[in-house]
Amino acid sequence: MIRGGHIDLSILGAMQVASNGDLANWMIPGHMVKGMGGAMDLVAGVKKVVVVMEHQAKGQPKLLSECTLPLTGRRVADLVITDLGVFKIQKRGAVRMILTGLADDVTVGEIKAKTGANFEVDLSRQSAAT
Repeated sequence: MIRGGHIDLSILGAMQVASNGDLANWMIPGHMVKGMGGAMDLVAGVKKVVVVMEHQAKGQPKLLSECTLPLTGRRVADLVITDLGVFKIQKRGAVRMILTGLADDVTVGEIKAKTGANFEVDLSRQSAAT
């Protein structure tokens, strides 16, 4: 189904996402792993990839300028939802990461302090929804 291009949306977790949509989700440093499994198929054979993850791990950002772990896919993430906010990865024209939503009681300043990548802020849709 996935390799044939019959799936429109894939939702998965990640260890790191870069501001250009690069995704790393299969290797934990210092742990034995057999490989990435089907994750590469999940991100390569679909039209849209949504990543759901914690914003940080052990106090370190998981949203970065560049992934430091082996990549599952290059420029594949379209939307990243963390416990702090929602980010759209704009890939048309100049690639950019845009903060489009905030979790309750979270500020843009807090997200900037906990993110390892530059991003733009456009909360106009969130304001309209509330």
